Amino acid sequence: MPRLGCLRATLWLRRAMSLGVLEPRPPGKRWLVAGLGNPGLPGTRHSVGLAVLGQLAQRLGVADGWARDRRCAADLALASLGDAQLVLLRPWRLMNNNGRSVARAAELFGLTAEEVYLVHDELDKPLGKLALKLGGSSRGHKGVRSCITCLNSSAMPRLRVGIGRPTHPDTVQAHVLGYFSAAEKELLPPLLERATDLLLDHIRERSQGPPRLC
Repeated sequence: MPRLGCLRATLWLRRAMSLGVLEPRPPGKRWLVAGLGNPGLPGTRHSVGLAVLGQLAQRLGVADGWARDRRCAADLALASLGDAQLVLLRPWRLMNNNGRSVARAAELFGLTAEEVYLVHDELDKPLGKLALKLGGSSRGHKGVRSCITCLNSSAMPRLRVGIGRPTHPDTVQAHVLGYFSAAEKELLPPLLERATDLLLDHIRERSQGPPRLC
């Protein structure tokens, strides 16, 4: 049984989508959190951002509250965090085109680039390492590059989830698109928990005052 808050958020979202419009912005801050990845390929290193979104939805009690939105080609779920509202987004498009879904959702919910969080894999950090910063370049990540292009801004906060870089450059693509090994899977549950903690703490702080640099 979905929690009452989850049920209300789901009904709100479905009603708004059925009408083709979104209701007035509620009191408090609103943030969009997008998990970048490849739909249909859960469990791969490149889709670890989607795994974090799943953990985040579970923590916020909206794991059963996802609704399909064809306008932005994504699954959406709404959740409350104190006085703030979170819009969780899982794009249907492939990684290199995730930005189209993210930008459309930001437009629908009236959000600026600074109010959009991107969660994605990071080759240059070992598995288990996390980094959260405000803005900056794509650092070669094509999903982030797509978001920068479609939002026409590089101001989005990013939670970078380390997946490690293979020794040989020729194996990078296979590594990124491959599934986590058995040993790596043992590290994932605590990693997803810490990623969720980091995101929620950062959003809470920004909801209460000016953003801090990481």
